[in-house]
Amino acid sequence: MLLLLALVWGSSFILIKKALIVFSPGEVGAFRIVTAALVLLPLGIPKVKQLNKKQLGYLLSIGFLGSFIPAFLFAIAQTQLSSSLAGVINALTPLMVGLIGALLFKVKIATRNGIGLVIALLGVFLLVLAGNSGKINVFSGFNLYGLLIVLATICYGFNVNVIKYKIKEIPPTVITAISLMMVLPIASIYLFGFTQFSFKLLYVDGAYQAATYIAFLGTIGTAAALVLFNSIVKLVTPVFASSVTYIIPLVAIFWGVLDGEALFPFHYLGIFAVVVGVWIGNRKAKPSE
Repeated sequence: MLLLLALVWGSSFILIKKALIVFSPGEVGAFRIVTAALVLLPLGIPKVKQLNKKQLGYLLSIGFLGSFIPAFLFAIAQTQLSSSLAGVINALTPLMVGLIGALLFKVKIATRNGIGLVIALLGVFLLVLAGNSGKINVFSGFNLYGLLIVLATICYGFNVNVIKYKIKEIPPTVITAISLMMVLPIASIYLFGFTQFSFKLLYVDGAYQAATYIAFLGTIGTAAALVLFNSIVKLVTPVFASSVTYIIPLVAIFWGVLDGEALFPFHYLGIFAVVVGVWIGNRKAKPSE
């Protein structure tokens, strides 16, 4: 299940890149949410009245933190960041899950978690500093767009812990369907009322192909993948579930290189630091720990 999820999510970065050729980041993010929500809408509507206000409140937060906000953050970030590096920075997710779990959900973490987080963040800093050019230049090379993906991983950290510790009684499909349904109106109003999405779809060359990429991203990469991910979260610990991000960078790098993206020595160093940091911070604790 983790491998399948990694293949799907790891491919999302190249799909975003292709969609951005025609559509703006806002259009990509909003249409992704709209397609994902519409696919699961028939499953969500009948279940809403079975939930109480507190549960619906948690589901609303999941809709924003687990889907809506990250969809826009990734699209904006990839206007200035390669799909390969976006996939690598996304690997911070399990560390953010552990950190937020410790800060807000009273989950115990060991010293290794902090060490791993520091190493991984140093790797992210190196990737952000090198940017797409791969050259370290403190004054002109710092790519702040990479920090948007760090923010997205923080959103995922909140999201995973809420699912595990606050609404574990709700089936995964219901969590995904209703959380997406609750943010659907906002995404739809923005997409069709405040962007040029409809115009581009009718009059811009390549728009249908780009829209197909986003539709696939929404239906498979968001709707189906979230159902799968939420199922995994309920079966195992949140940190293990988010370990899917170990494989995501490999898939993202594969598609990026295949599409002509270049990786330079500083990129490899940063990637190595991120992977090692995540591994250290997420490895199984010893009895003494």
